[in-house]
Amino acid sequence: MADYILAIDQGTSSSRAILFNREGELVHVAQEEFPQYFPNDGWVEHEPEEIWHSVKHTIEEVLAKLQPGDTVAGIGITNQRETTVVWDRETGKPIHRAIVWQDRRTAEFCLQLKDQGLQDQVQAKTGLLIDPYFSATKVRWLLDNVTGARDAAQQGHLAFGTIDTYILWKLTEGRAHRTDATNASRTMMFNIHDQVWDGDLLAMFDVPASILPEVCDSAADFGVCNASMFGIELPILSMIGDQQAALVGQTCFEQGMAKSTYGTGCFMIVNTGDHALKSENRLLTTIAYRLNGKTTYALEGSIFVAGAAGQWLRDGLKLLENAAESQALAESTPLNHGVYLVPAFTGLGAPYWDPDARGGLLGLTRDTGIKELVSAALQSVCYQTKDLLCAMEADGQELKSLRVDGGMVANDWVMQFLADILDTTVERPQIIETTALGAAYLAGLQAGVYVSLAELGQSWSCERRFSASLDDTDRQALYAGWLEAVKRVMTN
Repeated sequence: MADYILAIDQGTSSSRAILFNREGELVHVAQEEFPQYFPNDGWVEHEPEEIWHSVKHTIEEVLAKLQPGDTVAGIGITNQRETTVVWDRETGKPIHRAIVWQDRRTAEFCLQLKDQGLQDQVQAKTGLLIDPYFSATKVRWLLDNVTGARDAAQQGHLAFGTIDTYILWKLTEGRAHRTDATNASRTMMFNIHDQVWDGDLLAMFDVPASILPEVCDSAADFGVCNASMFGIELPILSMIGDQQAALVGQTCFEQGMAKSTYGTGCFMIVNTGDHALKSENRLLTTIAYRLNGKTTYALEGSIFVAGAAGQWLRDGLKLLENAAESQALAESTPLNHGVYLVPAFTGLGAPYWDPDARGGLLGLTRDTGIKELVSAALQSVCYQTKDLLCAMEADGQELKSLRVDGGMVANDWVMQFLADILDTTVERPQIIETTALGAAYLAGLQAGVYVSLAELGQSWSCERRFSASLDDTDRQALYAGWLEAVKRVMTN
């Protein structure tokens, strides 16, 4: 049995490579940040080659820590979803920077589609709402705005992929052009019921089928990274979108189990089993994972700005040296300080879906200082999670538990306020690197390191539970202030 599983966790602001042992424990980790580009208002781009180099460097760094005789079962890939890359099949070179999931440049086209009454058709097939968030309109924009791209695509010279597909292409040196069902389900071109690229949707978005990757289970034989690249042959055994990976890493395998991940954005997903529950409250129906041809579905709410609000305080306003300072500042501030930050820097996600909304800072007085701004930024993440919980409950989905992960959950103050505003118990696991762990678990299943999901479920352990202690009157007053602040920035 192999000693380790290598997980690639390719995120919005950094790439990481992590070696896990068979017990799911993190043994070695390397991380490398890369820049984001903002060429216009609401536009967000990445340089695909910079992403690839960050992935390659981190893999090299962790593999260098192996001892003689150590073995690696294979690679699991998890990735920022929806971010869109189109590249030349012959040269492997991208035709343009990647258009990031946060990007809103196709908002006007999405509005046209809604005005044509196409929302119900798209939602019925994909579980998604028409929005610039998803990949389809990004692909269309690239084909229409890069000189010669549409002709090249029609002739079969171009390939499209989300970041998982692009990394796989690079790892296999162009031999494999594949994705998994979870990433495909976020493109707005994949029929989540029939499990195929949908011809009607491809026609709607004017995307030729020839550029699309093959769709596989989340654990599958995706290809092989030859020894010439890293010194050892590494099979690629899983690919899964980052939020679904966290659901797997949190072992939320039963219907009603939920997780909320706090990274650049915040993503709350509840397992709905084999039922693709249609939301009446502007949440997304998505694929949780597909294993051995069997699809498990989920209901998801997506918040565009969570940890990114802290980055804005640190890098934009220069109010913090590092994120760790935020907890002490928040602890010295009353919860009802009256300031609300609505971090709609790139629009509002679920359940509002307002791409034209922009951030607002409300309730300022002469007494407002740094600690109130920091507290408001942290609270905004919890208020947005409350928005999602309310929508899920309105859709009739009861939560059995809420397991949390991501960088922000190390902040005890945030976790306690989250429990207070949600009026529920929040569980923080022993291993908070659950996104990478989920990819590793699936690769381990494919490699035979693990036997079943039930075996994985027994491995989850709680580090700390946060229970609600806030008076209900105070809770309602705080949340009412948030809802009023959101109204002030919305455009629809």
